[in-house]
Amino acid sequence: MARLVVVSNRVGVPDSGARAGGLEVSIRPALRKRGGVWFGWSGRVADGDPGPAKTVERDNVSYVTIGLRKDDYEEFYNGFANRVLWPILHYRLDLAEFTRRDLSGYFRVNEFFASNLEAVLKPDDVVWVHDYHLIPLAKTLRERGHKNKIGFFIHIPLPPPEMLTALPNHERLIPSLGHYDLVGFQTETDANNFSRYLANECGLKRVGEDSFTFDDRVVRIGVFPVGVETEAFARLARRAIESAFVREVLESLSGRAMIIGVDRLDYSKGIPERMNAFERFLTISPEWHGNVTYLQITPHSRTGIPEYTDLGRMVGEAVGRINGTFGAASWTPVRYINKAHSRTALAGLYRAARAALVTPLRDGMNLVAKEFVASQNPDDPGVLILSRFAGAARECTAALLVNPYDHEGVAIAINRGLSMSQDERRQRHAVNYKVLTENDLTHWAERFLGALEQTPGAASAAAPIRVVTGR
Repeated sequence: MARLVVVSNRVGVPDSGARAGGLEVSIRPALRKRGGVWFGWSGRVADGDPGPAKTVERDNVSYVTIGLRKDDYEEFYNGFANRVLWPILHYRLDLAEFTRRDLSGYFRVNEFFASNLEAVLKPDDVVWVHDYHLIPLAKTLRERGHKNKIGFFIHIPLPPPEMLTALPNHERLIPSLGHYDLVGFQTETDANNFSRYLANECGLKRVGEDSFTFDDRVVRIGVFPVGVETEAFARLARRAIESAFVREVLESLSGRAMIIGVDRLDYSKGIPERMNAFERFLTISPEWHGNVTYLQITPHSRTGIPEYTDLGRMVGEAVGRINGTFGAASWTPVRYINKAHSRTALAGLYRAARAALVTPLRDGMNLVAKEFVASQNPDDPGVLILSRFAGAARECTAALLVNPYDHEGVAIAINRGLSMSQDERRQRHAVNYKVLTENDLTHWAERFLGALEQTPGAASAAAPIRVVTGR
């Protein structure tokens, strides 16, 4: 079994004090099983030379991290990655702020990643690159002579060609994905959008159902929806609901039903729109006044970007307006918390909730939706109210699917979810839970890597492979 080299913007170094993110939970078992390297940015920013790479050895894995200079960080991360790619890939052309300086910084940092990665890369390594920060990395490695199997997985959406072409210099950036052997997406919609781009904008020839010729090579496209550790998370939730923290929260509700929302503070999550929908719910459903509390947990992110500061102020004002209009001395309709909570605490809160509001304007997957389903008591489950624009909606089809832009529709769904009979809740939960167990996270990494290792590098050897759906 070939050694695995994972490359991502940030590295989940063990014992760093940070909470394990979705990527870390997803790929660490595969790294430990195969042995390998996780390479990426350390999170350190230096005024001058960031110094040499640092390595931490743990459980058959080398965690190799590099620092960035301040100008690299500003142009690559704060600039092109988060102020151009992030909004455009989330269908928000109106929020993109393009500069050629930031684009140059983005390519420069990808070159810097490649030059440092070379020091640890072996000819037989299988390389797995993650997310929008590192789109051109394979091209950079190929130009340096590396012929490794290289796969790419994008965790966020990929919009249709009509939006991608609005990205200045898209013809320099997006076609560089053709240097990967396998490009993976969360949903068939994202994969089809990329296929259309390759066919219409690049004029590439299709080989089979999911492959294109690219120079003298083949790039393949697959669908690999990220899952959760379904049964393990269910066990965690059963324990967590008995914890002192969750008991204290439930006691403070005084028997009221709880709706939960858990999101980073990001405009893609649709939190202001969700607040408007909850406000509309309280307006049209006075019978729930004093009988339901909406708990929104929203840790702040990307505090150096003005749009996120403005978003935090907007959400805070909405919460104040709702509580001022509808609240009473004995009841606060919305509890808005900006502190991060542990995975265990969230599991317990999910299990205790009557409903979850997961209503992003656009999301690659959204694992909160899946964790909520996994955490529920199958005999008395809560209801998932889910945006149809989240990747999770392709699998959690028995959720109450809503349009997050339609405040009235979401308000009606909240009322329906809170009023739903136990029999219907059980039926909907059983359908969603079954799908999650079939696409458990424990199989995700090996499914992608298995497809990558079967991918031929030469066009003459190409043969169609089935698009992987996880079902």
